[in-house]
Amino acid sequence: MRALVVEDDPRIAEDLARALASSGFRIEQVAEGEAAWFRGGTEAYDLIVLDLGLPGLDGLSVLKRWRGEGVTSPVLILTARGSWRERVEGIDAGADDYLPKPFRMEELLARARALVRRTGGQATSQQMVGKLSVDLNRMAVAVQGVPVGVTPLEFRLISYLALHRDRVVPPTELLDHLYGDEDSRDTNALEAVIARVRRKLGPGVVGTRRGFGYFLDGAI
Repeated sequence: MRALVVEDDPRIAEDLARALASSGFRIEQVAEGEAAWFRGGTEAYDLIVLDLGLPGLDGLSVLKRWRGEGVTSPVLILTARGSWRERVEGIDAGADDYLPKPFRMEELLARARALVRRTGGQATSQQMVGKLSVDLNRMAVAVQGVPVGVTPLEFRLISYLALHRDRVVPPTELLDHLYGDEDSRDTNALEAVIARVRRKLGPGVVGTRRGFGYFLDGAI
């Protein structure tokens, strides 16, 4: 899962990035409104955490631009301004959730996971696809009830396929959500991760539709 953190306070930004990464997100960060608007408008994210008090273009203006341009990524707003009028303004501008500062990181992570599940059309953190189960909260994977040890990168791959179970996911989309702009972002790296996951999960769990992409068996 790919997340964009938009926060100009370096300490808060690092805390957010560390916490979200520990929950299975691959993190990208920006600290200024214009940069956030450009990044969110040109890249696909599973979650955007957006502070309203940004230098330059403020967060609410960024959000309005995104929604006006058709950006549908779920957005969780953070702000030190906690009046109900400002919360209503943020929701009306297109925010999916709202969290006033200061906040507990545990609550932010719970809200983030809920937004990702909702976007994927899933109501609970426990995803069941065929003989595979994926627990998004515990970052745990099991096949027919037997736990399987996976790396964070492998978990991101499995959980993304589980959340998008109703379709074949193209390799380019998986690469975006696994690697982003990293140097290892190529099809050979993706195929290596797929091969490792297949060895761990056993045959018949991760399927391929040649020329189109990957899916979880029992999902489509």
